[in-house]
Amino acid sequence: MKWLSLILLCFLASCTVGPKYAQPTVPTAPAYTESAGWKTAQPSDAFQKGKWWEIFNEPELNALEEQVNINNQNIAQYFQNFMAARAQVREARAGYFPTASVAPSYTRTQTGGKTGPSIPGASNTTSDYSLPFDVSWEPDLWGRVRNTVREYQFAAQVSAADLENERLTEQADLAVYYFELRGQDALQDLYNRTVAADQQSLELTRALVDTGIDSPESVAQAEVTLENAEAAGIGIAQNRAIYEHAIATLIGKPASTFSMPVKMLATPVPAIPVGVPSELLQRRPDIAAAERTMAEANALIGVETAAFYPTVDLSLSGGLSSSLISKLFSVPALFWSLGSSASETIFDAGLRRNTIAQYTATYNADVAAYKQTILTAFQQVEDYIASVRVLSQQIKTEDAAVASAQRYLDLANARYQTGLDPYLDVITAQTTLLSDQQSAVTLRVNEITAAVQLVQALGGGWNQTQIPPASQIASQAAANQAPAAP
Repeated sequence: MKWLSLILLCFLASCTVGPKYAQPTVPTAPAYTESAGWKTAQPSDAFQKGKWWEIFNEPELNALEEQVNINNQNIAQYFQNFMAARAQVREARAGYFPTASVAPSYTRTQTGGKTGPSIPGASNTTSDYSLPFDVSWEPDLWGRVRNTVREYQFAAQVSAADLENERLTEQADLAVYYFELRGQDALQDLYNRTVAADQQSLELTRALVDTGIDSPESVAQAEVTLENAEAAGIGIAQNRAIYEHAIATLIGKPASTFSMPVKMLATPVPAIPVGVPSELLQRRPDIAAAERTMAEANALIGVETAAFYPTVDLSLSGGLSSSLISKLFSVPALFWSLGSSASETIFDAGLRRNTIAQYTATYNADVAAYKQTILTAFQQVEDYIASVRVLSQQIKTEDAAVASAQRYLDLANARYQTGLDPYLDVITAQTTLLSDQQSAVTLRVNEITAAVQLVQALGGGWNQTQIPPASQIASQAAANQAPAAP
């Protein structure tokens, strides 16, 4: 009979109620529309290992990116969130096991007064030594604990994916700020050269006025042009300082203690491996987080479904009790009791049914969020492929415009020096050249930052296999996949 009861208990313990989770399917295109004519590339070793920034071949950027992973406080915050989620998994697993407690006590009791009659051989004082213990256990007959553990395992996987998504965001922000800063350096160099050229034009104009070839009006025009260029050049320092301070914050350093040397923007856009749309579902940590959120919501439905079934509690009480400490650990001092109880809710005014309806609606909302995340990911990749492609075409055209504007200025200067044209024509040519040169620098910054954002949209070399399996999420091996807290 005992063996039959044990077999029945084991059978019941294998039951898990609630819906079975199945990942929704999402239609994908065979290729990105905007990738037609795209320069193909194979992922480099660094790209496959997550160090995607190395494809830009910027040693200074590489060193800064390494500091982000160690010192960035936002990453540190998400790491601790992951640690808390892992601890919740271990908390939930405690429900598999019995709970044991012990409450040792000692009581000394005196009866009667000192003035009362004395009975030979009797004592008015007694002692009681007690060492009781209790063990209780609720067998997981319907999978409530199992579904709770799964819920927290999936939640921890969501946290792991969120950590990777935050890491990718911080890395991409750093690369964007780095290239924006280098763009400001290029603009500063442009304005320095423009100021020098305008200074030479002013000196030439003054010389022509002194010889009577030109009028003071031309000197005033040349002075205005020079002063405008100087003012614009001074303003570049503000933007550069803002990007420099932003980089300092990303690498966990006070802005007051960080500086970067001046360096021109000369980084070409590398060939970026975009792959096919179906691969994107495995390469973006935000998509992984959305998918694991669905699994978490599905497990929660199972937890609440178990509330429709009866619960069984097994308890064992026992211990040692004696009036003499010397006999506390003897067989006569032993006492015990064994019991069980079962409970079932027969009326709750629809509480459990509506709770399941709530969790089901939450799951369906998570399904919609998952599909929307994928659609947004496809859109972002297409957007940035188009941006890089179109910007590269614009740069070629703008470079040609800069060359033409330079010839225009050279001709205007020559005609002015010979007295054929007024100085106003030189000013017009200078303004045109500066505008085209400015546009050329801006387009190059936009192109390289769009390339960074394309890499980010592709997942930055991350893939779904880097999320620890649910069964191992609370192990030390899973913890080692995350960075140490700064």
